[in-house]
Amino acid sequence: MKQLCDFIARWMGVLVLLTAAAALVFPGVLLPVDVWVINPMLGLIMFGMGLTLKPEDFRVVFSRPKDVLMGCLAQFTVMPLLAWLLVKAFSLPEELALGVILVGCCPGGTASNVITYLAKGDLALSVGMTATSTVLAPLLTPLLTWLMAGTFVDVDAWGMLLSILYVVIAPILVGFIIQRLLPTFTQRVVAYLPAFSSLMIAAVVALVVSHTASRLLTGGLLVILVVVLHNVLGLAVGFGIGRLMGLSWSKRVAVSIEVGMQNSGLASSLATLHFAAFPMATIPGAVFSVWHNISGALTARLFARHGEKGKIEELKD
Repeated sequence: MKQLCDFIARWMGVLVLLTAAAALVFPGVLLPVDVWVINPMLGLIMFGMGLTLKPEDFRVVFSRPKDVLMGCLAQFTVMPLLAWLLVKAFSLPEELALGVILVGCCPGGTASNVITYLAKGDLALSVGMTATSTVLAPLLTPLLTWLMAGTFVDVDAWGMLLSILYVVIAPILVGFIIQRLLPTFTQRVVAYLPAFSSLMIAAVVALVVSHTASRLLTGGLLVILVVVLHNVLGLAVGFGIGRLMGLSWSKRVAVSIEVGMQNSGLASSLATLHFAAFPMATIPGAVFSVWHNISGALTARLFARHGEKGKIEELKD
């Protein structure tokens, strides 16, 4: 069972891609399932994250505040600004523009920690940034969405704040408390959590894709292009910021991955909950969920391969 779970976690990108393709070809299979199920699924993913969080993960905020705060500042400026620029550059329709902006304004995704580990980046920094950006999300995600999309759509910032508290923060807190109260239970299940989260992410993607399959097929190519650019530019700019700040190679890798990989499932959930009048707003989040797992796996290989060379160059500098 452990080997199977390791296999699922390692090949998460392929799993998400195959699931999305199946949902696109056979959308009718999941159509009877209501999209509201996405929220409990995301809650379970966040609950799993809470089970793995330790007080040490937050200590990095106080022991290395510059690294974490700089990374989070990049997270909540680079991706929202890139989203806004891409929306304008490609003159996206309002529905799709809203979806892209939602993705850009969300915190880092939990998969970023796995990718950072595979890329031989600074895992402690990655986990600290994910935890911090997630805690900041109830305030910053609605605020940024309102600032960037409020000109063309009515944004219920307070409602979004409450949704993030219910779907993200509350499950993380419950998981964290259970971990402290039942350490033996947590130790037994923690090895299976990456595979469980991978399956949940694949299920969320499949559900969103199946319910938007016809619309995805009509305007899919443009959305895919924008999403790919959003993610790749985020990874590149994140790495560049780390370099400009004089961070070590492993820290640059962590910042790059944290900035480029978003909690896109949350973006699709917020689109479903608060922008039902704009059904296509869920599409960018679904496409991002598929793509950033693929690009993450490729990025991890690239960084891992060039890691030693990067460290040698640092010593020369």
